[in-house]
Amino acid sequence: MVDKHQTTKTISLKKYGINNATVYYQLPSEELHNETLQKGQGKEASSGALAVNTGEFTGRSPQDRFIVRDEVTEDRVWWGNINIPFDSDKFDALYDRVTAYLSENEVYVRDSYACAHEDYRLNIRVINEYPWSNMFAHNMFLRPTEDELENFDPEWLIVNAPGFMADSERDGTRQHNFAILNFGKKIALIGGTGYTGEIKKGIFSALNFILPVFKNTLPMHCSANVGEDGETAIFFGLSGTGKTTLSADPERKLIGDDEHGWTANNEVFNFEGGCYAKVIDLSPKKEPDIFKAIKPGAILENVAMDSEGHVDFKDTSITQNTRVSYPIYHIDNIQQPSIGQNPKNIFFLTADAFGVLPPISKLTPGQAAYHFISGYTAKVAGTEAGIDEPLPSFSACFGAPFMPLHPTKYAEMLSAKMKTSGVNVWLVNTGWTGGPYGTGRRMKLKYTRAMITAALKGQLKDVDYEMHPIFGLDMPKECPNVPSEVLNPRETWEDKEAYDAKAEALAKSFKKNFEKFESYANKEILSGAPIKG
Repeated sequence: MVDKHQTTKTISLKKYGINNATVYYQLPSEELHNETLQKGQGKEASSGALAVNTGEFTGRSPQDRFIVRDEVTEDRVWWGNINIPFDSDKFDALYDRVTAYLSENEVYVRDSYACAHEDYRLNIRVINEYPWSNMFAHNMFLRPTEDELENFDPEWLIVNAPGFMADSERDGTRQHNFAILNFGKKIALIGGTGYTGEIKKGIFSALNFILPVFKNTLPMHCSANVGEDGETAIFFGLSGTGKTTLSADPERKLIGDDEHGWTANNEVFNFEGGCYAKVIDLSPKKEPDIFKAIKPGAILENVAMDSEGHVDFKDTSITQNTRVSYPIYHIDNIQQPSIGQNPKNIFFLTADAFGVLPPISKLTPGQAAYHFISGYTAKVAGTEAGIDEPLPSFSACFGAPFMPLHPTKYAEMLSAKMKTSGVNVWLVNTGWTGGPYGTGRRMKLKYTRAMITAALKGQLKDVDYEMHPIFGLDMPKECPNVPSEVLNPRETWEDKEAYDAKAEALAKSFKKNFEKFESYANKEILSGAPIKG
């Protein structure tokens, strides 16, 4: 095999069905960057970062995510429109077609692992058709040392072929793109899409099955950081709610920005070796840590650049879902290794585009379980085709597309951990105030940061609270560095009756969404529902 990159080692892929390929193994990030430029698959931004366009897909395609139905998954997976079953024989045939497609071509191979905690480490071999996809794997997974690579034994395999187009009738897919998990064979098979998020979310989905079923560990779609006192804070939230931004706190060390496990020993560990952050409207003033992380080694996805490589972060002409991937060491203030102890505060982040939820409220155990299962945020106009006004969006456990088990399994684990650890749970609205999207205004980031800081420092422990009349949430009447009139959302609306009507409408949406979970929920969880609506 030819190795024009002068690497010290190459490997054979024959056991995976890939024959006579030119294999580039474990290339450094800089070489993958240059290879992408030479192939005309990307451009260099003025910051030195690599900028690529992921093509037809600029986000995940949930309807094209499948799980092979076999003896491992048959009785465990929550089958439905999120976890769509795929025939085992069809998988084998499609896998053979993909590996034949990659044979006799250039491929980029990387050995890496997920889970920073040694007791939960998952070794991964990634085979990519494109160099920038392999660079993404370098950024996002944990990087073994040279000594660890000597006897590396991969447990899971990712085969990623964006240029391979499936034949839906022949292959059993919905259309030409697919992302399929096979737990029996421990393979993630991805094709027909260049969107790199499918790579990381494939392994996240796998861990969301493996950890609770076999390791008694709760997997979480969250960010996490740790303070000087050694106490860990956890931030749950869907995309666009501020997980990455709010966990990047100069006074606290970042554990990770998206995916974590919470062990039976009360430890929180990062699954990943990097960050994958949205960059829409990014600025050095609002998000200095992320802005500084965009440098050589980072990959910008689907951003608009001028001829000199200057990025316009406000430009959404390609997609609203503009992204950057970078290794976690691009952030200065990180926890090493990426493990925290003693979780004491959990924040559920929601971007409420209706402007009715409090900017911060303290949850009872029942409310915490209810809001965790609900996983609420709102889609605003322009984020998806056909959305002209805010729409409520519910994603169980703040990550339903990646949860192979029934949501109540994760909620039960969270409730048990909350009780044993004595953790405080807060609902934080990073969305709108003074009115809905279009008439109200986005909650100021400095206020949200101040409220979270106050909660972390125990400054909301002894203040007076009032109950929200519709959602039943306890809202603090005062908070350091936050005007008191901001804390009660009803007071920020000029038309109080309009507020009440909008709040009751959202409460009804919560209850309607929860109907499918009611038969699985106990009295404590049901008590967390809105009291009106």
